[in-house]
Amino acid sequence: MSRLTAFLVPLQRALAIAAIIAQGGIAVTGSIVRVTGSGLGCPTWPECVPGSIVPVEHPDVAALHQWVEFGNRTLFGVIGIITGLCLIAAWLNRPRRRRVVVLAAVQVAGVLAQAVIGGATVRLGLVWWSVSVHFMVSMVLVWFAVLLLRSLSEGDGPARWLVPAGARGLQVVMAVVMYLLLIAGTFVTAAGPHAGDSKTPRLDVPVPTLAQLHADLLFLFLGMLIAMGFFVRNRAYWTLVGVVVAQGALGMVQYWTGVPEVLVSIHVLGAGAVVVATAMLWTSSRERTVEVEVPAATDQALSKA
Repeated sequence: MSRLTAFLVPLQRALAIAAIIAQGGIAVTGSIVRVTGSGLGCPTWPECVPGSIVPVEHPDVAALHQWVEFGNRTLFGVIGIITGLCLIAAWLNRPRRRRVVVLAAVQVAGVLAQAVIGGATVRLGLVWWSVSVHFMVSMVLVWFAVLLLRSLSEGDGPARWLVPAGARGLQVVMAVVMYLLLIAGTFVTAAGPHAGDSKTPRLDVPVPTLAQLHADLLFLFLGMLIAMGFFVRNRAYWTLVGVVVAQGALGMVQYWTGVPEVLVSIHVLGAGAVVVATAMLWTSSRERTVEVEVPAATDQALSKA
């Protein structure tokens, strides 16, 4: 192993973990922007206010709202640096691993896409569906960041499943239901009291109706999680069980207490944790071995034997 590779391997792991934290963290800071009413604290894009990238005194925008929104935008720059380093490290490592490079490139592409979506969200005046898209892309990137981390500790051979075919199919359905559950959660928020700005139009659907849909999807996910327990009960499984139960309990407390601001951000953090735990269960259900290349001379000798 060369000195460069010896340095890059642990660096890649650290960067992948940082990417998971950052991709989930940006959703949390976005929720803080929302519950503090700072969604249009920087009313333009890419500038914060016309003529200035950074917050400045403005007669129509409170300084606190400017700095909260500007802080969220700044975190995107941090994520860009982290994901860019992930890609550079994957490209420089030898032997270069195509799967790792592709997964790192997904992170970079996702950050660029989020910058465009974020700018569009501001220009659209925080219309509810644009905020939902912004959040959901972050959750998808969290999933792929977990796959990136896992790829660093496995080979590049074909995936060998460690669970029965039924469990594989169940995990696919669970992943779909999980993302439907997250989407339903954004609908609840879109119809709820935390618009991000007092002038932002809300989703015109009764909150109890949307909350019931969200709860129904949660119970469906829990049912499938219980069924998964008949196939696998490893650490990843029990971690997911604990995270989902805690997240469900927190959601009920939110609903009963009138959706206090601090619980909204904690719930968003929990949503990211559910994605991480579900992705970890997925990756723990299969393994990839290291592909061994047989030299041509050896291969010919074996064919004659």
